[in-house]
Amino acid sequence: MLDMFFNPKAVAVIGASRDPAKLGYGVLNNILNSGYPGQIYPINPKSAEVLGLQCYKSVLDIPDPVDMAIIVIPNRFVASVLDECGQKGIKGVVIITAGFREAGRDGVKMERELLSIAHKYGIRLIGPNCLGTIDTVLPLNGSFAVGMPKQGSIGFMSQSGALCTAILDWAVAEDVGFSYFVSLGNKADVDEVDLLEAWENDENSRVIISYLEGLRDGRRFIDVARRVTRKTPFIVVKSGNTEAGSRAVSSHTGSLAGSEAAYDAAFRQSGVLRALSIQELFDYSLAFAYQPTLKGNQIAIVTNAGGPGIMATDALERSGLKLAGLQRETIDYLRENLPAAANIYNPIDVIGDARADRYSRAIEAVLKDENVDGLMVILTPQVMTEITETAELIGEISARYGKPVLGCFMGQATIGPGIAILSKHSIPNYLFPERAAAAFKAMQEYHTWLERPPLEITSFDVDKKKVRQLLDDVRKDDRLTMGEAEARDVMAAYGIRIPQSTVAKDADEAVRIAEEIGYPVVMKIASPDILHKSDIGGIKVGLNGATDVRDAFDLIVYRATRYMPDATIWGVQVQEMVMGGKEIIIGMNRDPQFGPLLMFGLGGIYVEVLKDVTFRVAPISSLDAKEMIREIRAYHLLQGVRGEQASDQESIVDVLLRISQLVTDFPEIVEMDINPLLVCEVGQGAVAVDARLVLSS
Repeated sequence: MLDMFFNPKAVAVIGASRDPAKLGYGVLNNILNSGYPGQIYPINPKSAEVLGLQCYKSVLDIPDPVDMAIIVIPNRFVASVLDECGQKGIKGVVIITAGFREAGRDGVKMERELLSIAHKYGIRLIGPNCLGTIDTVLPLNGSFAVGMPKQGSIGFMSQSGALCTAILDWAVAEDVGFSYFVSLGNKADVDEVDLLEAWENDENSRVIISYLEGLRDGRRFIDVARRVTRKTPFIVVKSGNTEAGSRAVSSHTGSLAGSEAAYDAAFRQSGVLRALSIQELFDYSLAFAYQPTLKGNQIAIVTNAGGPGIMATDALERSGLKLAGLQRETIDYLRENLPAAANIYNPIDVIGDARADRYSRAIEAVLKDENVDGLMVILTPQVMTEITETAELIGEISARYGKPVLGCFMGQATIGPGIAILSKHSIPNYLFPERAAAAFKAMQEYHTWLERPPLEITSFDVDKKKVRQLLDDVRKDDRLTMGEAEARDVMAAYGIRIPQSTVAKDADEAVRIAEEIGYPVVMKIASPDILHKSDIGGIKVGLNGATDVRDAFDLIVYRATRYMPDATIWGVQVQEMVMGGKEIIIGMNRDPQFGPLLMFGLGGIYVEVLKDVTFRVAPISSLDAKEMIREIRAYHLLQGVRGEQASDQESIVDVLLRISQLVTDFPEIVEMDINPLLVCEVGQGAVAVDARLVLSS
């Protein structure tokens, strides 16, 4: 798909220079030193040759076909040379030059011109304002980075060029290899999703990692990532997570949702592993790149120090992993072959005087054990410790068992040679147990994703025509909000149970409706302009007679007209009072990048205070809905506590799936809440007691 960047037969460097102080020299020199096997064409109208290569005034003067061009010239000249690339038939262009969208209004205009030219000729662009690209497989270093990383199995992409230079320098020092290394810059054309698709079936990348600031098309990202992660782990560190500058919203869901929640949900639903720092990004990637797949969550620890062993145990348990329970034969073997002072149960402490042979016996016994899915080996440098010999044996033994082994050689001054030997055997080392535990957790999450069934969307038989009419009526009334009196009809059209309810225009009518429904009843202000009724005292519950109903009608109308004198008042809604059950909230806020973001959590008036909610991007599956329910902190309340009956969780799943279908069917719904959804005991269903919707302008 992007072979013009990753398998070019000929490359032109536009802006090649003889001056070592210029980028055009550095890029051309990097290409030559990388061992690129194809044809290289320097372009500079003022030079006959550069670095021993014949130089051309323009790409149009090159006699042979060119697949890829790298542009390193002042920004004011880029558009004209890009047009020449199009005339030449070049299909891949990397624009290293800066001074475009990131530079302000004029730069935005210039970048749009580049994109127009690229579309005209069918050119794919990387950049502008980027470091360039590195391909260790071909190989080709088409960047101005200092140094070329060794070939490895990590595909890396980043929006930040400066971060790329720092990571490359670290990688060279740490002897970490990459398959591909791409700086995306402004992402005028090629972005993370394009590269993800291009590397989908790439055998050279065991793991793909990315530094991400933002996405252009969240839906496409989810679709592509969901497919790619079934074959290759994809790890992302996402910056820009604060909510500063988010648009004002009126719903509970809108106030709780944001880019952070949307990205978390999108990553979770597409199998993307999220790292919270650059350190975590590479801690995780090294585990995936170098070690076999973790096939369970049972981890063993072998250590020569009790304290770090306890720290590792705590870290694993905090990560949701388990200490493997060793088989009886393993325990018997360890009892016979380790000193009496050693701990033969997991974590296995071979004690401080352990030499390489004792480590070897313990490690081999543990890796043979069928209960063990992965192993963490901790080593602290003590007087008797054979650091290099132990590292060599760890590498040799681990290669025989096909289980992931992570090193935790702790210290700095004396352990360096041992870490180098571990690296030679493709065993990543982590200086602290917590980092190794986090890497195991990432591996376990990926294993869980691979076992997850493909996405299956339930489709209900609903009355779309009815909802379309309701939404159109709201717009004809020059409104964007739909209060409970109308929203309840939308809920009913999508098969969601609602309580009996009618709007009364006066107190006498309210009494008549209440007696038809049966006491007790609930009364609420009916107004398209009053969205949060409790804030103005617009709700009365538990009304048990005509006098209560008359008084409530007058009081509710009085409060509404006093606090919101300009509001349109339709009357007062008289509603069946549903008894018992747990109050929860189901809502949706339409995220600008990912679309409808569903929310589930505890309902009532405290939802924004407690914030015990979870999110998913619609459409969702039944499994997604069940996971949303289990993820809230108060989940045990739905299971029943202190003699209470368990709540009907299946009815919650049903409502979540129906709302998922509703907001997918009608993209003009930008916000909505059902608050509360009253969930009854198992088998008795759930009732949408109150609801509201907001439409797009």
